[in-house]
Amino acid sequence: MIEWAVDGDTLHVTDADTAELPVGGDELVVEGSGVDIPRPVDDTVVLTASELRFPHAVVYAFSRDLEEQYELDPSGEPLALSPGEYVIDIDTEIKSYLSFDGRATIEKTDDYESIVVSFPDRTRVTLGVRCRHEFPAGSITVPDSPSAIAEALTHMAASHKTDGPDRSYPTLRGHPSLIEHGDELEISDCIRADTADHGIELVVPPDYESLFVTAPLAYYLQATVRTTDEVLGNRIGSTRDRPRLRLRDHAVEEELSPMPDLERDVERLLRKVFFLDCLVRNAGPYGTTLSEGSLLEALDLDAEALYHATPQERLATYLEVSYAAIEHRLPDWHLSTYVAPTYDSVETLPFLLDRLSMIYTPRTSELEGRELVERSLEDFYRGAEPGASGADEASATSRASTGRVASVDIVKPDLRSGRTHGWLADGVPIDVFKSAPEAYHNRLEFLERTSDSTSICVVLNDPEMAGEHEDVAEIYRQRSEELAIDVTVAESLETAELARVFEDDHDFVHYIGHCETDGLCCPDGTLATSSLGRCNVETFFLNACGSFYEGLELIEKGSVAGAVTVTKVLNDHAIKVGSTFAKLLVHGFSIERAMGLARRRIMMGKDYAVVGDGTHSLTQGEHQLPTTATLEELESDGDRRYSLTLDCYSTRATGSYYFPHTETNEFAYLCGNESSFTLTESELATMLGETEASVIYDGDIYWSEELSKRFDR
Repeated sequence: MIEWAVDGDTLHVTDADTAELPVGGDELVVEGSGVDIPRPVDDTVVLTASELRFPHAVVYAFSRDLEEQYELDPSGEPLALSPGEYVIDIDTEIKSYLSFDGRATIEKTDDYESIVVSFPDRTRVTLGVRCRHEFPAGSITVPDSPSAIAEALTHMAASHKTDGPDRSYPTLRGHPSLIEHGDELEISDCIRADTADHGIELVVPPDYESLFVTAPLAYYLQATVRTTDEVLGNRIGSTRDRPRLRLRDHAVEEELSPMPDLERDVERLLRKVFFLDCLVRNAGPYGTTLSEGSLLEALDLDAEALYHATPQERLATYLEVSYAAIEHRLPDWHLSTYVAPTYDSVETLPFLLDRLSMIYTPRTSELEGRELVERSLEDFYRGAEPGASGADEASATSRASTGRVASVDIVKPDLRSGRTHGWLADGVPIDVFKSAPEAYHNRLEFLERTSDSTSICVVLNDPEMAGEHEDVAEIYRQRSEELAIDVTVAESLETAELARVFEDDHDFVHYIGHCETDGLCCPDGTLATSSLGRCNVETFFLNACGSFYEGLELIEKGSVAGAVTVTKVLNDHAIKVGSTFAKLLVHGFSIERAMGLARRRIMMGKDYAVVGDGTHSLTQGEHQLPTTATLEELESDGDRRYSLTLDCYSTRATGSYYFPHTETNEFAYLCGNESSFTLTESELATMLGETEASVIYDGDIYWSEELSKRFDR
């Protein structure tokens, strides 16, 4: 769902997932919408202007007359287009295309913050926009039957917008249909009609474990899923009932391992196919110069031929590529979710496939001895001073009140590959976000709401914690100067008042205070979140001791995701985590990633956790993919030199790429792969000033623009 409005000389485009695209113009005139352009878009807007300004982005221009492609030089050189018909691809958070006839110049501003498209005269152009996230297309009803679940999984890929390698772009994979419980299998004619049969079959044993584990592979390959009992009838008991991947027209049948090794086989297959698609797609109209692209030549693969091949032909070629030959170049997989393989869990599959999460069976063991402490210390930013960092004795005290604090039994999960891990099963594991089916359904409800701004409420319910309150309120207010954010501050709320905060429509509530076994502490008692009729707060941070269960209750009552604690925490630690989390959150980091970075500032970071859908983001950053940099000073006898490593990925948009802005860099990198550069002090200052990122440096975490001033000498 796309909406747009005009404010002076700026067109504001927003989507249902809180992303915003401001398009500035010189005496901009907006005529209306509805004109077709040769690109997949959700809406178009006709504009007249002599100049249009977009947020920083990778830009390509396509000549419709000459069928040629041009790229805006990442180093900053302008791109001049001679007279002709063009489509300009601008890779902003809301995907944008400009279609026009004439001459134009495209350039970056000196600070690399904006893209400017200028014309010799006032020119009529069509702006096409496409939302990167969309609503599910209908629903499928399934009974408690593995064969019915298999057929439902077959139709999950009906949401794909292409069957070519471009499906590796997140914008060309739609949200699968929802799955609902029922007595009979019900699939609408519309969904059936949109499900293509590419001749690719995935045959798996008739058990939920195998079906859940293979679901991401089936979804991405757009495969027909069938169970072995359906294919073989009663001929069960031989190796023929093992899972297998079939290509009907090529007489290819690849046998896969049974559980639990099926998890490894699926992971390797999906990562290989997805990665090779990311390389091959660059032979198409949306290509870029990838750092990883040279691997195709080493593998003797013809990108042009593969781009235009049928899905079966392309997959048959990919299957011949050894996993060992590409393993060292594979990007880290962005997300893995551990799901109880039961009929009740089936409803979560469309949401996990929308994120293209790996799916594994949950296994845990008990934490031994001091393992929790040791794992916290392993994640702690090296170089930071231990203890309370010079805080006075009062600020180093526990955030707990004199009442009892709820305790949480933490277990150790058996984590497989993945950068971020979610948990949809019993138990409270360390190093994962604890989700619930309600979180995903709640997210859809919030997407349907429309609002002109993001509403943030900061609640201080203990005056001794005013330090964090002042820090985070200032962070939110500063960000409101750049994004449409409304910040309200409340202090010493009584139970009824605090209940109204959670029942009102807020996008984020940052609670600072105490929490006891009976609920969140107020001057007149405690508020148990279970007593709320409904929670209308989208996301939250309960920065109070032992707030885990209160946060989980908020998810069940209507929220999408939130940050909580699992035990008592020190006040100075809470301040550090709270302020860092706030800054990352309002710059577009997901809840889980923001908390993962923030809690590493303190020695006992494992005391903090995330409940609900940890992949959810409160706002979109100025650049669509949150970036983290690691900075180290190199030993040198002369001028100071630094190593800067960039890590750009998203749990929501896998398949994207990023372009580091250094004077010598010529390549884009797939998200999930790091890029490293050696820079002088002046080069470092420039790059930090032009890169919106969190930076790990000297044992702590900073924001790039602020840190750049240290090196600008």
